[in-house]
Amino acid sequence: MTSAVVTIPTQSTADHRVPAVVGNALRVPLVTGGSATYANLDHGASAPCLESVRTAVDQLLPWYASVHRGAGFASQVCTRVYEGARDVLREFVGARRTDSVIFTRNTTDALNLLARALPRSTSVVVFDTEHHAALLPWGGPRVRRIEAPGTPAEVVAALDAALAECPEGPRLAVITGASNVTGELWPVAELARVARRRGARTVLDAAQLAPHRPVRIAELDIDYVAISGHKLYAPFGAGALVGRADWLNAADPYLAGGGATRQVHERAVSWTSGAERHEAGSPNTVGVHALAKACAELSANWSDVVAHEEALLGRLRAGLREVPGLRELRLFGPDHERVGVVSFTVDGQDPGLLAAALSAEYGIGVRDGLFCAHLATRRLLSRAGADADRAVRVSIGLGTTAEHVDRLVGALRELVANGPTWRYEQVDGRWTPVDDLRPLPDFLP
Repeated sequence: MTSAVVTIPTQSTADHRVPAVVGNALRVPLVTGGSATYANLDHGASAPCLESVRTAVDQLLPWYASVHRGAGFASQVCTRVYEGARDVLREFVGARRTDSVIFTRNTTDALNLLARALPRSTSVVVFDTEHHAALLPWGGPRVRRIEAPGTPAEVVAALDAALAECPEGPRLAVITGASNVTGELWPVAELARVARRRGARTVLDAAQLAPHRPVRIAELDIDYVAISGHKLYAPFGAGALVGRADWLNAADPYLAGGGATRQVHERAVSWTSGAERHEAGSPNTVGVHALAKACAELSANWSDVVAHEEALLGRLRAGLREVPGLRELRLFGPDHERVGVVSFTVDGQDPGLLAAALSAEYGIGVRDGLFCAHLATRRLLSRAGADADRAVRVSIGLGTTAEHVDRLVGALRELVANGPTWRYEQVDGRWTPVDDLRPLPDFLP
């Protein structure tokens, strides 16, 4: 099986010049006293802001104004920024010249938009291992969920069989680029090839893939891709759906309102075509500008980004193998290519308590739960023989250092051997330190 993405050569050294993020020197208080530099190992949920993105936003804010219909010079500047961002996004995902770039809030919004735009009686095939953003938007009797088998080849065969059983009419295959539970890469090119042979279009959920590897729509021969700015080091509320324009232009507007209209009369409304058809209301110009700047920064530094993350991922997985009783969740196998996401349980340990203690006693941020992929995570927990009903997820990125990884591994070994040093209780289903006197930041009310 070939990779889901374009191959980027990596460097042999761990000293890589990667884009800087905001907050890399942030210190957080510990319940045991003192403070620690925050180890953000939750990039898979929301990545920190790039320093270059913060600078770009600061440069734009004095010019902030309405777009498209403003006569003032600031409005013209913002319109140029907003429309220019489409070209940056098109290049970032390797789109075709004729593809539409529609700005949304995030991947969930983008996939719901596409679901609303599907032609009548479209058959949809989706793996039940998908994130809820890709699993839940599709409705109706022609939606088929299939269980992902244990190898990439079996995954391709399962999609082929499912599409062969679809009735006549439009078809759509929903594909993930990288699992948000395990980080494993999916065989996107092979899946797209099968879909094309069966007369189906494809949409790629690239939320977890695009921050870590280049994505190329034309090379992969996929039809649509959805991305989120908050995963791409641009946490300002913008995402995008990029892909073929015909279904989108034929669909009713995603939202009814200003900007999507061509003419409004007493008894009739005519709508615009193109991206504006689905972007009603005042757009998130600042968020779009931030997203474009983040995409440009990543595109200029892919070799270092990939090398940095692969070095840290190898260090992380090697360290976790030394934690007694740790069970790593995986779908395809221990050596399958992945981005910087690892989920696990530890025998006899409550994942929520582990996560709470890592935060309160060591200044480490991880995630515990089912990661908005309940069906997938429960199945993987069962496959791993775990004694827990949820897992811990560690996700690395540009803000991660070797010290963060080593601190996590050392903390897990201490917690497994000796337990937390502080007392914890469950409040509304979450473990929290008892008598937590850590001061909150001054800017909070």
